[in-house]
Amino acid sequence: MLYLALLIGIVSIVITDKLTQAFKLSSIWGMIGQICASLVIIMVGKLEVSDINLGNHFELGYLTIPFTLLCLVGFTNVMNIEKVQNLSILLLPFVSLVCFSMAAFVIGHSFVLITGICASLTIMFILLYGYFSGKAFVGRTLATSIGFVIAVLSISLIKISIITIYIPIFTLAIPLTLYYFIKDKFTSIQLITVSTLTAILFGVLMFIVPFHIMWYLVVGLTIILVITQFSRKYRFI
Repeated sequence: MLYLALLIGIVSIVITDKLTQAFKLSSIWGMIGQICASLVIIMVGKLEVSDINLGNHFELGYLTIPFTLLCLVGFTNVMNIEKVQNLSILLLPFVSLVCFSMAAFVIGHSFVLITGICASLTIMFILLYGYFSGKAFVGRTLATSIGFVIAVLSISLIKISIITIYIPIFTLAIPLTLYYFIKDKFTSIQLITVSTLTAILFGVLMFIVPFHIMWYLVVGLTIILVITQFSRKYRFI
């Protein structure tokens, strides 16, 4: 049922984004589409985070749906792109999806593994098509759809271990922030190379750094990431 809910959610986001662009509506309508898609995941896909384990076990109770909804919408907007971007920026979510697939394989989570592999192959196909045709670019609709898939995979793994929040933050959000941070100082190829290598480095660290140290990294760099969002220049949410 979760596969169907994911498909419905993606279709909802695509339709909303296309209508928003066609009729030049406020971006709030795009946000409403994301909220509706997230509610489909929660209600139809039965995917929610009802408890968090931080050493001690915390039951969310009535905050379960609001917390899950906030995470889904937040992670969806990690790939928030206002203008058309070079196709090579898709290397960042590709690295992130590969990390999701590897983590799901280790944990034994079939939904995340299958969806992660399918999404990775789709991005690879888009990259190859763009490379040989020279016509493909990344717009808001594609970026939001990829972000939504990553959001669903994130919640699926967070249900098992909160430490997996590391994946979308460290392999996508931080490399994207770095991308915009150095945007005016390097060429397009240098930008994506530095950002992709950063994403790969963080992805590798996830599998070799002990969990207790990883948690300190998650908390520390997440705080830094949140602070950067107060600057419009580096904002992606």
